[in-house]
Amino acid sequence: MKYKIIKTKSQYKTYCKMLEELVYKAPKSKLIKEEIALLTLLIEKWDEEHSPFTDKNPIALILALMEANNLKSKDLVKILGVSKGLISDILSYKKGLSKANIRILASHFKISQEALNKPYKLKLVEEYA
Repeated sequence: MKYKIIKTKSQYKTYCKMLEELVYKAPKSKLIKEEIALLTLLIEKWDEEHSPFTDKNPIALILALMEANNLKSKDLVKILGVSKGLISDILSYKKGLSKANIRILASHFKISQEALNKPYKLKLVEEYA
């Protein structure tokens, strides 16, 4: 099939659907693998240029991705396999993301780890002894 650079949201969605069908349904011949690689490249280029999330700090990005995917904090508890308290602390800027959490979230949301591995300010929590 002849592919072109993605210029519209409709074309983007069509290419995503085609890629999904190739990855999950088609036999993996050399030609199919090359087609998958090309579609992936075109889709990633579109994503880089049109993602509303690229300039966000990691927590704002996670919150935006949660909203876009209709997820709640309890869903992150299951995804990351951590406590509700830790998720609450992370989302309220009280604790940072671990490398393991970054890997899991990047994989789950299909984004680069670099998007979640940016510095951001944590709120200072005063503890009373």
